[in-house]
Amino acid sequence: MSAGGADARKPPTIFLIAAEESGDRLGSGLIKALRERLGPAANIVGVGGRHMAEQGMMSVVPIDELAIIGFMAIPKRLPVILRRIREATDEVLKQRPDVLVIIDSPDFTHRVARRVRAQDPSIPIVDYVSPTVWVWRPGRARKMRAYVDRILAVLPFEPEVHRKLGGPPCTYVGHPLLNELDTLRPAAQELARRSAPPPLLLVLPGSRRSEIKRNMAVFGDTLRLLRAQGIAFEPVLPTVPGLLESVRAAAADWPVQPRIVVSDDDKKAAFRTARAALAKSGTVTLELALAGVPMVTAYRVTELEAFVARRVIQTSSIILANLILGENVIPEFLQQDFTAENLAPALRDVLEDTPARQRQVDAFARLEEIMSTGGKRPSELAADNVIAILR
Repeated sequence: MSAGGADARKPPTIFLIAAEESGDRLGSGLIKALRERLGPAANIVGVGGRHMAEQGMMSVVPIDELAIIGFMAIPKRLPVILRRIREATDEVLKQRPDVLVIIDSPDFTHRVARRVRAQDPSIPIVDYVSPTVWVWRPGRARKMRAYVDRILAVLPFEPEVHRKLGGPPCTYVGHPLLNELDTLRPAAQELARRSAPPPLLLVLPGSRRSEIKRNMAVFGDTLRLLRAQGIAFEPVLPTVPGLLESVRAAAADWPVQPRIVVSDDDKKAAFRTARAALAKSGTVTLELALAGVPMVTAYRVTELEAFVARRVIQTSSIILANLILGENVIPEFLQQDFTAENLAPALRDVLEDTPARQRQVDAFARLEEIMSTGGKRPSELAADNVIAILR
């Protein structure tokens, strides 16, 4: 008899829950890898978005209104979130799966997991993507032991973090960006473009409307200062289709008009040819590091969010590449330090041949080895671990 109560001869039932775009992408890769191993008869159901639907899993709960960012966003969405948590929990208990896999978005998925464990302790629960216990609220790690049987980590230092904090068993399966190395690394001709004048400068203000409002003016002032100093550069600004008009309007008075690209192919091409980047802190900084692009990073949140963050954040950096490398090679300018006067000289350092630029280049060359998964795709390792729990 399986953990969820199914006959051992029947195809397994696997219930996945993803509540945001990034988790939906991870879930899509996991479904594909599970089907490759278990065959088409495996019953894969759950909560997800369009990427998981493309793999044949229709969501039993809509996730469109669940995307959450920032401390202040949660109270506004609370009634909807709580309703969806109840609906997702009820579906899991109705299906009685052989394993439940919660994917990222802990504000949503962990609430479901706790309710499921309380009502049916026989269902194994796997958490794909660890909460950031290494940044804040480290006590969550030990509390997770009560309702999570295994964590599948996407960052190589997380298993040791959970061991030290008393969290559940944790296995590193690899970051999804490792799947994209071939599209991020430059070919010989693209590598030559990185050194050719004028240098291509990636400008990455963020992928949310609030980030465009918050970052574009300072980024524009930074480029204005560089140009006033006689620094030549060709700015390229990747964005998403839904933000195209907002980005165009915000960049209208920039001293050098950026080439705005919206397709993923154009974005990856820019990553392969860029000499440097000015980026909002986030996952994109790890993408840049794996592409070998030196950068300057910046981030600003509301004063209330900053007040809370200063009291709870445990790390010396919020840049993933810095944390993985174990040294702060990428400069970051946060809150009151997020000014054009600070950004411009730091950006000049990574555009030109300087020790600061070379330090980043050398550090990024070590990243792939540190993040290695031994030749297996992260989704394959994740599927192997889910199946091990299943059986």
